[in-house]
Amino acid sequence: MQPRNMSMSGVVDLAAVKAAGEAKQKAEQARAEAARTGAAPAGATRLVFDVDEAGFQEDVLQRSTEVPVVIDFWAEWCEPCKQLGPLLENLAAEYAGKFVLAKIDVDANQMLFQQFGVQGIPAVFAVVAGQPIPLFQGAVPEGQLRQVLDQLVQVAEQQFGIVGVPVDPAAAEQAEAAAPPPVGPYDAALTAAADALDAGDLDGAVRAYRNVLADDPTNPEAKLGLAQAELLQRVQGLNPQTVRQEAADRPTDVQAQITAADLDLVGGHVEDAFGRLIDAVQRTAGDDREAARVRLLELFEVIGADDPRVTKARTALARVLF
Repeated sequence: MQPRNMSMSGVVDLAAVKAAGEAKQKAEQARAEAARTGAAPAGATRLVFDVDEAGFQEDVLQRSTEVPVVIDFWAEWCEPCKQLGPLLENLAAEYAGKFVLAKIDVDANQMLFQQFGVQGIPAVFAVVAGQPIPLFQGAVPEGQLRQVLDQLVQVAEQQFGIVGVPVDPAAAEQAEAAAPPPVGPYDAALTAAADALDAGDLDGAVRAYRNVLADDPTNPEAKLGLAQAELLQRVQGLNPQTVRQEAADRPTDVQAQITAADLDLVGGHVEDAFGRLIDAVQRTAGDDREAARVRLLELFEVIGADDPRVTKARTALARVLF
């Protein structure tokens, strides 16, 4: 993919709107509050971090009132992303708090991908004072990237009064390493959930896994267990022959294909399940397409991101989406 620059002129235009003054005031208030309480502003310790749809409001929009947030839209299958991502991360460390880097996996966060109007990846945006700013698309040379980042930092400071927070990258790494461990442990809760799952108490298993995730949203064992329990809930009581016949008779019925894909996966036909939903995504649009895509991502969770069948299916999904 050839780099396609996105005009930075929109950044300057934003200075004329009322949001600029409001953002400057918010930034000053945030710094004053941090000074009063002795707390470090949000961008002070994490220079590079992953963002999902659930955390976007806090991790990007709120943070952007204190420091420019550069967003890297990427995917595991995207080769140019593998060139650009490390370069952006190195520059985030070098710029030492003048901006922070938020990384968004487009496969797992399609809503954000669509809301930003991304046409291809890698794509890099910025958010300053809650305002989205397109920067460029495609892998670009380091010199050009530095020019864009320098202009972003300058405009953020001059037009919005947002200067970021000077950070020692080594100190940031130490602070992150010394962060308290997640709430837990959850051994007893996870054991109880697994026991409920083994006993066929699917409602109990779902509740138990959700309780763990309420406190620790990234707990991998709870995420996997919940995905499995919800899958078994969905297929409970279904007649496999009827479901597959309906899917064969109504190939354009997305819900029929989704239900059949669930049964395929439970029956061990993993690639069939993935292929069925990828075909549904390719053939449909709007809400139907989104329903098929979301269910496919849920089935990826059941199998696990490291499974080569998931990797292959992600690549196939990308082809039909982009």
